[in-house]
Amino acid sequence: MDFNKIKEAAQNYQADMTKFLREIVKNPGESCDEKAHIERIAEEMRKLEFDKVVIDPQGNVLGYMGTGEKIIGFDAHIDTVGIGNIDNWTFDPYEGYENDEEIGGRGVSDQCGGIVSAVYGARIMKDLGLLSDQYTVLVTGTVQEEDCDGLCWQYIINEDKVRPEFVVSTEPTDGGIYRGQRGRMEIRVDVKGVSCHGSAPERGDNAIYKMADILQDVRALNENDADDATEIKGLVKMLDEKYNPDWKEARFLGRGTVTTSEIFFTSPSRCAVADSCSVSLDRRMTAGETWESCLDEIRALPSVQKYGDDVTVSMYNYDRPSYTGCVYPIECYFPTWVIPEDHKVTKALEEAYTNLYGETRIGTAETEEMRKARPLTDKWTFSTNGVSIMGRNGIPCIGFGPGAEAQAHAPNEKTWKQDLVVCAAVYAALPTLYCK
Repeated sequence: MDFNKIKEAAQNYQADMTKFLREIVKNPGESCDEKAHIERIAEEMRKLEFDKVVIDPQGNVLGYMGTGEKIIGFDAHIDTVGIGNIDNWTFDPYEGYENDEEIGGRGVSDQCGGIVSAVYGARIMKDLGLLSDQYTVLVTGTVQEEDCDGLCWQYIINEDKVRPEFVVSTEPTDGGIYRGQRGRMEIRVDVKGVSCHGSAPERGDNAIYKMADILQDVRALNENDADDATEIKGLVKMLDEKYNPDWKEARFLGRGTVTTSEIFFTSPSRCAVADSCSVSLDRRMTAGETWESCLDEIRALPSVQKYGDDVTVSMYNYDRPSYTGCVYPIECYFPTWVIPEDHKVTKALEEAYTNLYGETRIGTAETEEMRKARPLTDKWTFSTNGVSIMGRNGIPCIGFGPGAEAQAHAPNEKTWKQDLVVCAAVYAALPTLYCK
């Protein structure tokens, strides 16, 4: 394989990638307009002579390049979050900007840059004769990720009946290779009480007071140590081999956390005792933790046990329609996943990168110092579609994508043209190295 030719081909496509990215992320308003994004991506795939382009009933676009038996996937979600307070932006987030090194606008790092590099990486494979009868490249532009990570891939796997050999997530990785992430889930705690007139609160049973006790225990779960004498052992215990067989990967990913994110109540009036109280808990999970274990640890808290049948601990569900009107219900559970450092996919991606760009991360003058200080292979702090690809379905997944994690969901979001080129080149080299 001629790595210099791959680098040269990727560089030659920089202007086309930049133009494509700016057209995708240009939005008329707060909605990211998934339908327009998907149709524009499908148009680019057809222009670049993908062998098959499909928009499925959920609204995901699937572009195939090649005819081999093994499917090697490259995934990018194309929906974006809103812009927040526009006063925090120094440029129009809907129009964006471009200079010699950067492209700005909502969605350029999170996560439309990834689809651009993947589409052109597949085209480079065709240009340089890197496609073989061993594999077909599948590039997916997926929807609803910001609302429900991985829902799109549950649909692709179970309804489209597509199961790749492995998938590269093109979420931003700051020039590095990412082999996992903590999981997350959305927990709800409901507490029942009995209302009465506020002038005689002893006649009722105040649900808010009960919840206050429970929240102190939730806080302890997040903040306590795991000493033998500690009644509510903190989540840090999962970093200890005494409590967790997967403690090594847990230390790599980082400890789990739990925090209260929302609170609700009902009461007949401001002059009455509250007769119900509910909270949402944001639970981040490390290796070795499951949705069952996370629910059980809340149910086992002393205050939850104290109030017995008056407390219900459950998991949220997601059932909002996609832009096509497709409803595909799922639990709000997004599993932890991590691919081993010695896995064939990990080694193939590292080989592709190092043959092209060396042993360290690279970047522009603005990013290079920070990137070179980090290990080449690391992990995400946030969640990705890998929660479904590998977390729920066991399909190997690894991350390498243009842009920066810190740009995600932030004002003045930008990415770097160099990143688009680097990622396209690495994507183009990967399948051949994996299949050799």
